[in-house]
Amino acid sequence: MKTPTRLAAFISSLAFMAHMGVASAQATSASTPAKTVVLVHGAFADGSSWNKVIPLLQQAGLKVIAVQNPLDSLAGDVAYTNRAIADAEGPVVLVGHSWGGAVITDAGANEKVHSLVYVAAFAPADGQSALDTTKGYPHSPGQASFVKDQAGYVKVSDEGVAKFFAPDLSPSEQALVAAGQGALNSHALGEPVQHVAWHNVPSYAVIATKDAIISPQQQADQAKRMNAVSVDVPSSHVAMLSYPQQVADLIIKAAK
Repeated sequence: MKTPTRLAAFISSLAFMAHMGVASAQATSASTPAKTVVLVHGAFADGSSWNKVIPLLQQAGLKVIAVQNPLDSLAGDVAYTNRAIADAEGPVVLVGHSWGGAVITDAGANEKVHSLVYVAAFAPADGQSALDTTKGYPHSPGQASFVKDQAGYVKVSDEGVAKFFAPDLSPSEQALVAAGQGALNSHALGEPVQHVAWHNVPSYAVIATKDAIISPQQQADQAKRMNAVSVDVPSSHVAMLSYPQQVADLIIKAAK
């Protein structure tokens, strides 16, 4: 009976040392200014949703990568994001909007990640899915505008984009958002995160106080739970499009 016990203890010891190695590497990344920002878009979007923020970050001397995630699953989006982190010159600021918050929570366990920035985003805790984070909060009015196809992929109706998703953008910008949106596999919302990076990585949060997709109270509560440095903006769900300077300013702060 002793041999299996010793083997289990040895395996546990290896796992602990591996965890400590990642934590130590992340501590080193956090103490060195970041060189690259990796931007992770949300559902109903693609990398172009960061187009107003990217030039501001580049002007600040930061390299930028906007990930193009397939939105098929949490695990798939995390894998795509980890490939972007691998290609990036570290340390890295990892930024997620909306659904992208769940992605960066998981992918942020990467040792190259310097800090996390949540922009009107989900921030799951241990064992939670994005959907789990909404429990206990009022039903978001914008959810009524979600349209699901026969394969279970979800988009926002054109009317929903204008009324709930991005009401503070111009009609021409709303039309671009509606036309360029990606479809999210609805099953992804129920996938629990495998890692919770904000336990060990410095976190920041943009709270969109007029968000009709993710409850502003939920965003504020998540920021408090993460001990995140946060900023409130009177924005719809697409804070990076309606208040790009404020979003960029927080990302630049997170990079220091």
